[in-house]
Amino acid sequence: MLTLDQTNAPRWHDLASGVRVQLRPLTTALMVATRSDPAVEAVPEDASDEERAVAFAKALARRAVLAWDGVGDADGNPIDPSPEAIDALLDVWPIFETFQLTYVSKGLLLEQEKNGSALSPIGPSAGASATATPARKPARTARRG
Repeated sequence: MLTLDQTNAPRWHDLASGVRVQLRPLTTALMVATRSDPAVEAVPEDASDEERAVAFAKALARRAVLAWDGVGDADGNPIDPSPEAIDALLDVWPIFETFQLTYVSKGLLLEQEKNGSALSPIGPSAGASATATPARKPARTARRG
């Protein structure tokens, strides 16, 4: 069952030990705005899926992050979210993966459900089981001669 949260209140998401971000709800308007973000549109047509995912996640995070805890500069001083700091945060692999799994994938999973698409067995939307199995080679028998 799809539950609707009609309050549209921002929520806190833990991204790593001691790092959490307050994010806007993942709404249609937010997704549409992100898809038309100049950084997303500037991704070359021949870019890999991974390059597209990073560009989209960063553009989405720049729109969605309202506040954070546990993020500081090189001297350990707390800093406020800014476009550059958000991009740098998502350059940290475990942070990026958790952001994808806990925030981005929720919206994409609903979109996949309506499109009838299955989860990918690998990557940020991991969850599908493999349906194909490798072909078995016939057993070799010794020639008798």
